[in-house]
Amino acid sequence: MQSAQPNRSALPRTAMPHSRNRAALLCASALVYAVSTAVPGLADPMVGASRNTYGMPGLIDMPTAEGFSDGTLGVSITALGGGTLRNTLTFQIAPHVTGAFRYSRVPDLMPIPDGSGGISGYKELYDRSFDIRWQVLEEGRYTPALAVGLNDMVGTSVYSSEYIVATKGFGSALRVTAGVGWGRLGSFGSIGSTGTRPVYDYNSNGGEFNSGAWFRGDVAPFFGVSYKFNDRLTLKAEYSSDAYVQETRLSDWEHQSAVNVGLDYKLGAATNLQMFYLHGDKIGFQFSYAIDPKRPAYPTGLESAPLPVRPRPAQSADVDGWSGAWTADPTAQPAIQGAIAQALAKDGQILESMSLTATRAELRVRNETYNAAPQAVGRVARIATRALPSSVETITVTLMEKGMAVSSVTVTRSDLERLENGRSGDILSVAQITEAGKDPTQVVTEGLFPRFQWSLRPYLEASYFDPDSPLRADVGLSLKARYDLGSGFVLSGDLRQTLLGNLDQSDRVSTSTAPHVRSDSSEYQKNGDLALHRLTFAHYGRPAENLYSRLTVGYLERMYGGISGELLWKPVDNRLALGVEANWVTKRDYDQRFGFQDYDVATGHASAYYDFGGGYTGELDLGRYLAKDWGATISLAREFSNGWQVGAFATVTDMSSADFGEGSFDKGIRITAPIAWLSGKPSRASMSTVLRPLQRDGGARLDVDGRLYETVRSDHMGALYENWGRFWR
Repeated sequence: MQSAQPNRSALPRTAMPHSRNRAALLCASALVYAVSTAVPGLADPMVGASRNTYGMPGLIDMPTAEGFSDGTLGVSITALGGGTLRNTLTFQIAPHVTGAFRYSRVPDLMPIPDGSGGISGYKELYDRSFDIRWQVLEEGRYTPALAVGLNDMVGTSVYSSEYIVATKGFGSALRVTAGVGWGRLGSFGSIGSTGTRPVYDYNSNGGEFNSGAWFRGDVAPFFGVSYKFNDRLTLKAEYSSDAYVQETRLSDWEHQSAVNVGLDYKLGAATNLQMFYLHGDKIGFQFSYAIDPKRPAYPTGLESAPLPVRPRPAQSADVDGWSGAWTADPTAQPAIQGAIAQALAKDGQILESMSLTATRAELRVRNETYNAAPQAVGRVARIATRALPSSVETITVTLMEKGMAVSSVTVTRSDLERLENGRSGDILSVAQITEAGKDPTQVVTEGLFPRFQWSLRPYLEASYFDPDSPLRADVGLSLKARYDLGSGFVLSGDLRQTLLGNLDQSDRVSTSTAPHVRSDSSEYQKNGDLALHRLTFAHYGRPAENLYSRLTVGYLERMYGGISGELLWKPVDNRLALGVEANWVTKRDYDQRFGFQDYDVATGHASAYYDFGGGYTGELDLGRYLAKDWGATISLAREFSNGWQVGAFATVTDMSSADFGEGSFDKGIRITAPIAWLSGKPSRASMSTVLRPLQRDGGARLDVDGRLYETVRSDHMGALYENWGRFWR
């Protein structure tokens, strides 16, 4: 029977004697050891903007020890001769850590069964791969930066390789790179071996970590240079250790030279265009776009200026409210509360309730406008100084989310008057952030409930990574409505009408042996004309100190309806939060109206959340999933103070890889972009997407709206500190 595997034995090798191989390997190892033991030099990691054909920091095919600017999020599209296409999303996870997700088209690699156990030929493979790279050492005055990387560390191993690389700058223009590689990067000019590298089985389900191959097999050196000719043009050349075995085996690739050359031209502040000449045989092009989430399009924002603090007049008995005699007037509080509510409404905030004494006022406010909670608090406090009598010295602003009092920020009026023109840190040092306690003296703002809101907006829904059509999308209108019956009682819905798109053209049929809890999502996309996306009634509450609760019933999401309950323990000043969620749901009809199918499940999770500081958060969920499998999901994310969030997750359950199917387990990347970052105008709205290599049935969770942790965390101490710089904005 013909083998389905690429012929790894055909790897080109140099013709040097074995003793010279051993000596070269020893020299390379000594060089790596010398660099790795050098003392760190500069305070910042080596940063570059140029990408290799894989979208990572690099020369042409080869990597460098550079990184991108911290937090940079980029996309690149690389087209090489012979039909190879590489689309890469990169993220500078931390100053020294770079990650990437890639979706590639590799011609003539996927075996085509002939029906009798043999192979009739090969077709293109649509491959998904993940990379990670760590800059171990920063560049010093006399020592290079050093990085270690893993390419295609999960899945088919088409681009699987590992490397150790060093890069040194000479002046502001020239950078020199040298390194050693394994896998693809050890396939040409091998100088030795570190064991036998396992060969990937293309008949397997893939999707698993190929750690058994890491840093194993032939090892080969590579090197290159880049020269920044001017602010726009960078020239690059390299000696490549990639023999392009898969490409030359069946396609029209020819490996005529190990030398690649290229140029990188900067089109604009965020865009680059590159051209490569590869292996003496093919020309390739790359377009890339990179953004820094920390740098919005409108750094100062386009919001209206806040009202200034109104200083109180000099204290004088029985004048301007200093004596407190105004408290005897029954019309005083309603008038003050009405004036503050009206001013806050103009500012995009809602005064839900208020308590008032001669010396203290607590305002419970729903922030509907500002992505940074301290900005909302600062504006509320300043508005309060313009309406409160002079005797009121203490002002507490309590942040409300879905009827729940989440946290309280207390400042004195004297400090507001004294520090208004100072730094945000000055007012933070005298402010108190505490748990929002119960207050029976709160007076609900007149006419607040019931409250009806609605919007009609366009929506975009996309489907990724279908080999028949890697990108499909629908555009339509979404009619959303929300009816607040009282504090914490919300009736809401989302009705969608598709206007244009091709999501209904998918003809893929799920062959999963597990219950089809997600793998037939295309059936919902086909039948989603005038679809009831959600229709729920929810109650949010505070059953005890540090506890939050949610109960939601109705059509919870596109595919499921039922009941969902949640309880969250989250002290305002604690990095740790613990939660539990329980759901009983039934699968909805494909037409997404009011009917159900004959599948129901009890599902739920116990969850732990932790804020590591610096915008890094983690989540661990343990429980039962929609396909009745049991397991755990781990999620890690980085969130910037302006609301940008990039994270990754992976789920492993007791469902076997055979039952799960292609991909072996659920994993993906989440990206959230705040509208305010794009428009410059204050808004709490955001756009989110989940990039999954494959949507299967194992590890699938209910997509219920308004989960508690994401609802309350932005108003707790960690997030308040991160965003406090906007208090006076």
